[in-house]
Order: sequence, then structure tokens, then C-alpha cells
Amino acid sequence: MTTTVNSVLRVAPASPAEAAAHFRVSLALHTDVSDVAAALAAGGDPGFVLVDSRSAEAWDQGHVPGAVHLPTGLVPGRAAELLDPSVPVVTYCWGPGCDGAARAALALAELGYRVKEMLGGFEYWVREGLEFETRRGRERRAPDPLTAPVGAGDCGC
Repeated sequence: MTTTVNSVLRVAPASPAEAAAHFRVSLALHTDVSDVAAALAAGGDPGFVLVDSRSAEAWDQGHVPGAVHLPTGLVPGRAAELLDPSVPVVTYCWGPGCDGAARAALALAELGYRVKEMLGGFEYWVREGLEFETRRGRERRAPDPLTAPVGAGDCGC
């Protein structure tokens, strides 16, 4: 009897130890919109500073309340005046199709900052129905049921 291996298992899964090491590193480098929102909403010092790495035009269209605006290209010249090196930084950009947050995180890490990237970026912040700021003031859109299930306090994970 011939066993056909499907494309999922063509490359064997990692060992449990390898998988645990990989996901431990991934979680050390990334966070998500729900966790950032919960930490900011808890009141007090969240223990990190949130950095929006997009352009001035993008910032004006909308940004997370309380975020620091530090476009990726300006990180080397302005990080020291805007950020405390002893406080971890969480970067974000537009969304999953944008690598600006990863580039900003790299630039900050190279300057000695401890840093994580917020997966989903500003797009998922808005899609989850969270409040954001624009030139006109604060706004909020209805949550996208595919990203923020009704009644879920987090991603439901």
C-alpha cells in the first residue's frame, strides 16, 4: 500500500522542543493588537512605549492614542530624544502588508532598545473597533466580526 504525503506533512513538523523554542522567540519579538489595547486600557504605566513608524500623512489619517510618532527613517536621529532606552518599545505601521514596523524595530534594536512588533498594525487596531485619533479628534469604527468576534475580550485564542 502506497502512502501519499500531503503538502502539509511533506516537510515533517518540528520536534516539540524545536517548536517551543521557535514560538518562545516569536512571542519575544511580537505582540498583537488585543494585548496592546488591553495593556493600555488597564491604566497606569503599561511598561512599554508604543511607536507609530509611519509617515506624517499616515499619522494624520489616524493613529493609536498615546503612541509616539517616529517614522522609520527618523529612528537613528530622533530615538534618543523621544524614547527612554530602559523602556521596551512596541512598533506598528499600517498592517500586515507593511514592513515599516519591522524596519523600525530593527533600527531601534540596533540602537540598543528592547523591542517588539505589534502584529496587524493600525489596520487591525481599527478593524477591532478600537478608538483612534485623527486631525479631527477621536474616532471609532464598528468592529469587523472576522477580527473581533462579538463578546470576545481578546482574539479568542
